[in-house]
Amino acid sequence: MAQSVFDFGMIGLGVMGRNLLLNMADHGFSVIGFDKDSTKTGALESAATAGTTVKGVAELATMVQLLERPRKLMMLVPAGQPVDDVIESLIPLLEKGDVVIDGGNSHYTDTLRRVKYLREKGIHFMGIGVSGGEKGARTGPSIMPGGDKEAYEKVKPMLEAISAKVNGEPCVAYLGREGAGHYVKMVHNGIEYSIMQLISEAYALLKQAGLDNDQLHKVFKTWNEGDLQSFLIEITADIFLQKDDKTSARLLDVISDKAGSKGTGKWTSQDAMELPVAVPVIDTAVALRTISAYKDERVQAAALYKSPAAQLNTPVDTWIQQVHDALHFGIIISYAQGLAMLHQASKELQMEIPLPEAVKVWRGGCIIRSTLLEVYTQAYKAAPELPNILLDKNIAALVESAITNTRTVVAQAAQTGTAAAGIMSALAYFDAYRTERMPTNLVQAQRDYFGAHTYQRIDVPGSFHTVWGE
Repeated sequence: MAQSVFDFGMIGLGVMGRNLLLNMADHGFSVIGFDKDSTKTGALESAATAGTTVKGVAELATMVQLLERPRKLMMLVPAGQPVDDVIESLIPLLEKGDVVIDGGNSHYTDTLRRVKYLREKGIHFMGIGVSGGEKGARTGPSIMPGGDKEAYEKVKPMLEAISAKVNGEPCVAYLGREGAGHYVKMVHNGIEYSIMQLISEAYALLKQAGLDNDQLHKVFKTWNEGDLQSFLIEITADIFLQKDDKTSARLLDVISDKAGSKGTGKWTSQDAMELPVAVPVIDTAVALRTISAYKDERVQAAALYKSPAAQLNTPVDTWIQQVHDALHFGIIISYAQGLAMLHQASKELQMEIPLPEAVKVWRGGCIIRSTLLEVYTQAYKAAPELPNILLDKNIAALVESAITNTRTVVAQAAQTGTAAAGIMSALAYFDAYRTERMPTNLVQAQRDYFGAHTYQRIDVPGSFHTVWGE
């Protein structure tokens, strides 16, 4: 190959790494990838579009030597120790001013540590969240970069070229200082967990009304043509039609109900508690995946506890609309909680996350892309420092239009014993958030009673303690 200097390098040529490199090559950049597995380097070169400049190598030093200075390279390796191992391998090979990117799902605290460590050596380090799966990586993902602003400017043309586009705008933007890119991606994944949980509950509630897979496909397909239009609703509609290649059944009906996870949803819950910010729909989604793993216990409990006698008596078409509204409401609340978390983290952790940009980046390419994000974009245009999107009048109108049916669905689910914890949690959060005076004055009294933790009064400023019961 005549090309001796490459624009961009990739460490790790799994599906995501390979597809991102091929995407770059298709946009005119010369790219080189490293992987110890020669079958992966070969697969990279053989998959390249004719006329593009793509090379795979099995020696890290060879790749680094062939990169144009300042070097720009990305790691797509498993989070944790493997990232640190790669960094240690790179340090002797790099020069001051080079840019190293972690494109995996690293926890933001690891990214903070690595930024500081490499900064001391004169090397720029960035954490970048990438969403969209293997197809998105190849054709246009949502990209969430954070960290060194100077480094971002060096890679900005490449990232903008390969990202998804919405109305001609690239779905990539600088999202803040230090570990902000991975923080935004973590919260994105938390929202993803919650929306998936809510959709699964809508599925259960519609099955309760007797809908079969063909009817469920039709419902979700119709929903995807309206105000629920989103990637997750779209693929859900497709899932109902997929046939199993081993039986004559629909594939969904033979898939185990034990859900897996990679931990990013759990991180969102944990870090929200640290701030603190309330994200109970995300917490619930994480908890329900955990409960799904208790299969043997659930089978025993199902035999031990009888289902409620109450039955769903609502006409099917009416029920479909009610479930639609409850799902729409729950999704709005999911985004509200995630965005409120980003707002708080931006201040508390000095990340300076621009929420209007984060919302724009999510509009295309990523798993949580949705027409709702256009509404949020307008909300942040009007008030960039909005602490919670539920305070926007247009969002409030959407909530008001869905709230009555949401309450009906929650009541029906409770009466019929249907586990709809996500929707229930969303409603409870909303009702607490809109309550001017919560009953937590009693909690404060209790804390002062048993622990002398003090309380504040509504009539005069200051902290007070009472010797209770005297």
